[in-house]
Amino acid sequence: MSTKAALPKRSEHYSEWYNDLVKRADLAENSAVRGCMVIKPYGYSIWEKMQRALDDMFKATGHTNAYFPLFVPKSFLEKEEGHAEGFAKECAVVTHYRLKANPDKKGALMADPESRLEEELIVRPTSEAVIWNTYKNWIQSYRDLPLLINQWANVVRWEMRTRLFLRTTEFLWQEGHTAHASADEAVKETEQMLDVYAEFAEKFMAVPVFKGVKTANERFAGAEETYCIEAMMQDGKALQAGTSHFLGQNFAKAFDVQFSNKENKLEHVWGTSWGVSTRLMGALIMAHSDDNGLIVPPKLAPIQVVIVPIYKSEEQLAAISAKVDEIRTSLISRGISVKFDTRDGMTPGFKFADWELRGVPVRLALGERDLQNGTIEVSRRDKERGEEGAKTVANIEGLADTVQNLLEEIQQNMYNKALAFRTANTRNVDSYDEFKAIMARGEGAVSGFVLAHWDGTGETEQKIKEETKATIRCIPLNAPEEDGVCIYSGKPSKRRVLFAVAY
Repeated sequence: MSTKAALPKRSEHYSEWYNDLVKRADLAENSAVRGCMVIKPYGYSIWEKMQRALDDMFKATGHTNAYFPLFVPKSFLEKEEGHAEGFAKECAVVTHYRLKANPDKKGALMADPESRLEEELIVRPTSEAVIWNTYKNWIQSYRDLPLLINQWANVVRWEMRTRLFLRTTEFLWQEGHTAHASADEAVKETEQMLDVYAEFAEKFMAVPVFKGVKTANERFAGAEETYCIEAMMQDGKALQAGTSHFLGQNFAKAFDVQFSNKENKLEHVWGTSWGVSTRLMGALIMAHSDDNGLIVPPKLAPIQVVIVPIYKSEEQLAAISAKVDEIRTSLISRGISVKFDTRDGMTPGFKFADWELRGVPVRLALGERDLQNGTIEVSRRDKERGEEGAKTVANIEGLADTVQNLLEEIQQNMYNKALAFRTANTRNVDSYDEFKAIMARGEGAVSGFVLAHWDGTGETEQKIKEETKATIRCIPLNAPEEDGVCIYSGKPSKRRVLFAVAY
């Protein structure tokens, strides 16, 4: 990996900056399959830490993991009309199960006509259909409820325009699917999982989010209500970072999933589904990183501390290495991940730039003079070069405490910076002219979030989207009632909704 050429500047070429950073920081690359990506080891290490934290949170709320088939019979997808219509244009379809030699072209293969499937299979775009068909066999009585299942899997949605992590034909995610005895219980589950996602985004990713409800136009296909968390990226655009859906009895009725209640009467169960995906990797990159590379929150960093030796001879390196062994042991005992960079043939300056690009939260540099003085140079990635506190000198004695406290400080500082940016770029707007002017800002300018009145109609929502590209990201939860008029139609409105241009 080369770190010589500078990244494009975010303020000038945000899209190029993002694409270049993903590749040069060794997170992911495009694959030979159009629209699909290869997640490289460093990128996958971050995703694994996300998985681990989320999985622990799911299990703490009573959920268990299972796995369901990759293939969904087309008839299953068709059973819930809204669901089928919503996903039809994104489906990859399996029609044959065998290839044979193509007689018209040497060495080429073709689908064997005799292997055509009686029923076409859909490569799962989501798993509601196959899971609810399974739940029909698992649920008979109220004693079988609630059923709280999560799946870690890959899905395929045939995208025409793709971008690494943000929108790919195949991506990784988790999908929760739960069944309940009452609507109230299912709604509480939906809201609980939204809170789990918001807590993860804010406490692990250091990304502040708005929690809210989607409009009918933006609702998940087949849901009665869709809840979401929305995050602001550094270019002011919104990114939907997670969704939680109240399915009502739609899928239970479509697949005839019934249970005997306590009065021994048959009822259809109530359902939810909820998910986050590798899109969170895109959010992490775009919410925090700078023109020098990644900035990874300590809680999700595969390497939290890197130690770079400064030496001129093998004897100096041996003495530094002995001290580093002590430092590494003390840090690892605190649960801190450490890398000692002894790569040969690379200058300290190259290594500094390399780890800066990868976003390692804390960098330690140790030389012969430091050994003599009992000190070590400490650099923190969350501050700009030259910024006060970006680089300090610490005593080696007590270094584990220093580093542990610093990692906690970095985590909180990253959240505070992201929150301050969102606050500065979220504004109340009361006229459509002002709204259009904000949304028309070009690359390099931040349009941000707008809280404005809306008349509640899908027609107005669609007109605003067509004219400005801005969408209603959500109706914020606990938004105060406030008399006003819709910025577009002038009709009465009782509360503001969150608008933004989105990824």
